Amino acid sequence: MTDLFIGGEWGPAEAGATFTTLNPADGSVFEECAEAGAPDVDRAVAAARSALADPAWAGMTAAARARMLWRVADLVEEHADELAELETRDNGQPLAVAGGVTVPGAAEHFRYFAGWCTKIEGSVVPVSFPDTLHYTRREPVGVCALITPWNFPLMLAAWKLAPALACGNTVIIKPAEQTPLSTVMLVELMERAGFPPGVVNLLTGGPATGAALAEHSGVDKVSFTGSTEVGRKLVHASAGNLKRLTLELGGKTPSIIAADADIDAAVAGNVQGALFNSGQVCAAYARFYVDRRRADEFTEKMAAAAAALVLGPGLDPASQLGPLVSEEHLAKVDSHVRGARAEGAELVTGGRRAGGRLAEGFFYEPTVFAGVTDEMAIAREEVFGPVIPVLAYDDPDEIVERANDSAYGLAASVWTRDLSTAHRLAAKVRAGAVFINMIHVPDAATTWGGFKASGWGREMGPYAIDAYTEVKGVWTHLGGA
Repeated sequence: MTDLFIGGEWGPAEAGATFTTLNPADGSVFEECAEAGAPDVDRAVAAARSALADPAWAGMTAAARARMLWRVADLVEEHADELAELETRDNGQPLAVAGGVTVPGAAEHFRYFAGWCTKIEGSVVPVSFPDTLHYTRREPVGVCALITPWNFPLMLAAWKLAPALACGNTVIIKPAEQTPLSTVMLVELMERAGFPPGVVNLLTGGPATGAALAEHSGVDKVSFTGSTEVGRKLVHASAGNLKRLTLELGGKTPSIIAADADIDAAVAGNVQGALFNSGQVCAAYARFYVDRRRADEFTEKMAAAAAALVLGPGLDPASQLGPLVSEEHLAKVDSHVRGARAEGAELVTGGRRAGGRLAEGFFYEPTVFAGVTDEMAIAREEVFGPVIPVLAYDDPDEIVERANDSAYGLAASVWTRDLSTAHRLAAKVRAGAVFINMIHVPDAATTWGGFKASGWGREMGPYAIDAYTEVKGVWTHLGGA
């Protein structure tokens, strides 16, 4: 059983409540975890507020903070195999993804933001008042509640923890109840790295725990990655003390395949862009606009490539596609597929739960639809699963309007041999990130976040420093008292 971590101490929830996590590869119970209630939230917030004023943290030099974050990265790498296996068993992602992407990505984020600790600067600003010195300071926002999703639990915890701590905040991390275990281990490693008590706190639990953090008057900021529906609820919950919010929410990424695209390269890239982590990626390529002259060829090759992927447990080295995270989520994906067929989309491959030796797990066959139109729900709603809807277009001038006709704006993709086409579309598509002839690969050094209903604010790079600091202006009259 795993415990909560509050004020530097591990222990059960005050009420003794627990919940279980499942192995999505076979549906078996994997672990029992403490479920934080309102008293535990109060204790965590009090510990974080106390640590915020503790000289052991507030007076720590930027260089010392940097060494501590660097030490976390070293510990993550030292325990890479254990973390990767834990992520695979808890989340379902293939071990090659957990070990080759998730764990190295987490370590890289701690190293990147360790470098920022000594570079968080203010500025001297010329003002119009005579004999006046004006300068700015960047100061921590305060107590930050960091609420992470189930699709990449370890890496997304690092995305939030590393910049928040680099800026001198204290944190309460609340992982998704479906996949908390790699975050629990990460906090254990952070304890070993030497953070003072109360700087890093861990609460495991369900939606009620996250809502209690968002509503708490002692929390100064919420950073949340998850669905747009829950993001809207957090906006309302956080309004009491006007918390600072960073929200990375849903997506419905358009992938535009021009007539001149290298179709084989586009197929290879788009299969990965759509089906990476079984399509459980906020920026997953999710609606494919293909020039009608190439649509049949693209659809046929996409279906063949998707059907050829090996579906299986993440711990099996042969598996290329793992299970969905839960029975509930599988039912949601299947509902979208059945809805598309009812609306007249042509099912080319897949479209059902995997059977045979995989029947006890939450596996869903990679699914390709042809003949999809813009009005169909499969082209408009976030599926978050291994589903590829192909839409044809005739006029290149119409494609920007169609791609932008969505509530979401997290990412977009363009496939073309023409640089003019590539950069014209990149400029006109309303999305926080545009990937040209490549899959979606965020990096610690640059921006990540969405337009419209895909969220507020940006994470990663220098933009994360803005998200986790307040700017204070200091005015000094130089003409005497």
